[in-house]
Amino acid sequence: MDVNGTVADGFEPVREAFVRNFDVLGERGAAVAVYRHGRKVVDLWGGTRDVDGTEPWEQGTAHVVHSATKGVAAAVLLLLHQRGQLDLDAPVGAYWPGFKARGKEAVLVRHVLSHRAGVPVVDRPLTPAEAADPGRTAAAVAAQAPAWEPGTDHGYHAHTYGWLVAELVRRITGRGVGEWIADEIAGPLGADLWVGLPDAQRHRVGRSGKVTPPQTASTLRLRPKRSVTEAYADPSSLTSRTFAAISPPPDDNDPAYRAAALPASNGIATAEALARFYASLIGEVDGRARLFTPETVELARAQESAGPDRVLVVNTRFGLGCMLHGTASPLLGAGSFGHPGRGGPLGFADPESGIAFGYVTNGFRKTVTADPRAQALVRGVRAAISG
Repeated sequence: MDVNGTVADGFEPVREAFVRNFDVLGERGAAVAVYRHGRKVVDLWGGTRDVDGTEPWEQGTAHVVHSATKGVAAAVLLLLHQRGQLDLDAPVGAYWPGFKARGKEAVLVRHVLSHRAGVPVVDRPLTPAEAADPGRTAAAVAAQAPAWEPGTDHGYHAHTYGWLVAELVRRITGRGVGEWIADEIAGPLGADLWVGLPDAQRHRVGRSGKVTPPQTASTLRLRPKRSVTEAYADPSSLTSRTFAAISPPPDDNDPAYRAAALPASNGIATAEALARFYASLIGEVDGRARLFTPETVELARAQESAGPDRVLVVNTRFGLGCMLHGTASPLLGAGSFGHPGRGGPLGFADPESGIAFGYVTNGFRKTVTADPRAQALVRGVRAAISG
């Protein structure tokens, strides 16, 4: 496999892991980027641009990153809080009166960010076309009764997280969440990252698809527990209903879906952009002022939810919008914060080491929070900085 790009001295273990992902773990096309203390130290890409094609992946090829989008969405609300426009301890209904219906009066903004709002499902799933309409998604989640008493427990809001964030952003700023991200985050950073892909950028994005991993000793060890498998197989379970909030499942390659702004699930980015975004949260990048103050970084990674997750049926840890390092989603270390995407993508920052990481792929697997390919690259980073 021809791998293109560069690694700084000492970061060769990341390149070795990236090559091995193609040789052993069945990677089709992917990219990985790493910043350290605001300087890019890894920028690699290889394989094919399309999961089912032969055209090579190029520098700047972008892909859908699924729930890795949630880390960017979380940054929007945290930045609004940092600027004094949003109170994390205010009821959601203070900004969005219609949301208070059916027992949701006590849902706080921090409950939304920490997956404690109690509304991971909607009684009538939305079609992909309906999910692309911000008015429809806001109405659906506002009309929903909570599945548990808000604030008392946590469960992953796979799709509704994005609908909640998007409506809060619209109510507070008057702008769509994708527009806000473009104007306030991606544009100033020069990052190839979109929530709502512009027509002019469609040529940048490859085709993605589901792939079956080779049966290696490591993949066999990663088979989910029976309780997890049963939860996903039972259509009446909270797990299945949560992921089916958009039904039928959207097609990642549909131009209309890519053009929609769904900040929980359909962000499109390069690996370099994901890493650059996280680098900008914890320090200066190319002379640009950091996005998060040190106080906001601590908010992002302070544990808000931990333990058995009502939806994912494993132990998860969340800060305010980001997943935290743990058994379900291993990151670089105890202080890391970020978000994986279903099937493979991953982005995170680790303030203690100054590391910011981004990985994107065109081959999606059944993994939800800890893909073996991403984890191999994280181990490579760990080896590089500990060596």
